[in-house]
Amino acid sequence: MDVEEFLRHADQVLVGVVEVAGALVIFVGALLAAVRFVVEGLRHRTAAVFTPIRLSLGRFLTLGLEFQLAADILRTAVSPTFEQVGQLAAIATIRTALNYFLGREIRKEQEQVGERERNP
Repeated sequence: MDVEEFLRHADQVLVGVVEVAGALVIFVGALLAAVRFVVEGLRHRTAAVFTPIRLSLGRFLTLGLEFQLAADILRTAVSPTFEQVGQLAAIATIRTALNYFLGREIRKEQEQVGERERNP
């Protein structure tokens, strides 16, 4: 096994590990949000109860997307072709935009929660 082949194999393993980590973060976040949604939905019938659940899920989604982007960057780390670099640029742009809008939505929700706590 030559060095380039070893690097490609190691890169594939690392990409798989990071992708699984990202998927697990998203899955755990969705599972926790679903459980909290059911529990809080049975206890309270107001929409305000669900805002913290959405905030928590948004944080998990943002973190999971960061892991997925890291996996995409790792995928192109060893001898990338122009096509792979172009695909990475497109994927990075889309995921960065998603993270930006998720982050903005989380900040808005946090502000609303803070206002509700100050003015019950």
